[in-house]
Amino acid sequence: MLLALDIGNTNTVFALIEGDEAVAQWRASTSSVWTADEYAVWLSQMLEIDGRYKLSDLDRCVISTVVPQSLFNVRNFARRYCGGEPLIVDEKSIPGVEVRIDRPSEVGADRLVNTVGAFVKYGGPLIVVDSGTATNFDIVAKDGAFVGGIIAPGINLSMQALHQAAARLPRIAIERPDKIIGTTTVGAMQSGVFWGYVDLIEGLIARIKNEFGEPMKVVATGGISSLYSDAATSIDYFDPDLTIRGLTEIARRVFDGKEKT
Repeated sequence: MLLALDIGNTNTVFALIEGDEAVAQWRASTSSVWTADEYAVWLSQMLEIDGRYKLSDLDRCVISTVVPQSLFNVRNFARRYCGGEPLIVDEKSIPGVEVRIDRPSEVGADRLVNTVGAFVKYGGPLIVVDSGTATNFDIVAKDGAFVGGIIAPGINLSMQALHQAAARLPRIAIERPDKIIGTTTVGAMQSGVFWGYVDLIEGLIARIKNEFGEPMKVVATGGISSLYSDAATSIDYFDPDLTIRGLTEIARRVFDGKEKT
C-alpha cells in the first residue's frame, strides 16, 4: 500500500492509497522536529482508530514537502516503516512533466504535484489556485507543462498581519460577511479580508487569462479554498483531493513505470 505525504508549511496530510483511490486520509500540524519514530507512533494511532489497516501494510511512500527541515526525519521514517527508500518529489523526479521557467529548481514540490493532479483530471491549459499559507496561482500548459505562476500571501497571513500591526484590531475568524459595508470593527475586517481576498483571486485570474491568450479552466484547491470557491465566479472546479491525486499519479509513473493517457 502506498503512503502519500504532503508536507506544507502549516499542515501535513497523510493519505493511504489503494490502486488509484485514497482510502484514508489524516491531517496534522507540520513539525520539523518530529523524529522518524514519532511519525510512526502518530500514524500507528491513526491507523488503529481507523481499524482497517496497520503500519505493516505500507510498502511504498511518496513525499512532497516545502519544509526542507522535515525531510531528514520523514525520509528515515519511510525507510524504516514504509518498505524502503521513498520517492521525494522535485522537478527532476516527475516523468512526463516539463518545467518551463527560468530556474526549474526553484519550483516548490507542491506546485509540481498540483500540476500533475490537475492535468490528469482536467487537461490543459488551466490555472490551479492553491490556498494555504500562501496562495499559489500555477499555470499549466496544454501539454501539461508547468509554465509559471504567481505567489501571493494567504488569507490567514493577511488576517494575522492586521491583528499584529494594528493594536486595536482584534483577531477574527474568517467568515463570509452578510454585507459588504461593515457596521462594526469585526464586520469591517471580515469584509475586507474575505472580499479583498476574493477580488485578489478574481483580478489575478483575469490578468493571467488576458496574458496567456487562450481559454483556460480554473481549479481551486487547498485548505481555505472551500471558503471562497462559491464567491469567486471565475473558479470552475473546487477539488480538495487534487494534491493527493497528483502524488498518486507521480508514484504510479515512477514505481510502476506507466502514465495515464
